[in-house]
Amino acid sequence: MLEFILEVLGEFLLQIVVEALIEIGFHSLAEPFRRPPNPWLAAIGYALFGAILGGGSLLVFPNNLVPGAGRVANLVATPIAVGGVMAIIGAWRVRRGQAILRIDRFAYGYLFALSIALVRFFFAA
Repeated sequence: MLEFILEVLGEFLLQIVVEALIEIGFHSLAEPFRRPPNPWLAAIGYALFGAILGGGSLLVFPNNLVPGAGRVANLVATPIAVGGVMAIIGAWRVRRGQAILRIDRFAYGYLFALSIALVRFFFAA
């Protein structure tokens, strides 16, 4: 049971770390562009970027970190948790007066993490 909990926690932390690194990159790249993009195109971009990173994560972690029936629970719960963390980070940035990106909102953070999780769910050994 402890092993299962640690594997779920590992999958969650993997997605949080990857998403945090991507957020840092987006903040550095977004500064020159003040006009926000179309929200639907942004959603497609986050989904594609998440799928690409999910595929890239298969090179580093080719096996599922969560075995058996826990994979479905992980597919549902982890993107929700990651979206919540991104919303908290966005609220924290707003309180500090910093600019936020779309990924700092729940829906875009959830979509990004869901894309990673779907690729890992279907293609990890």
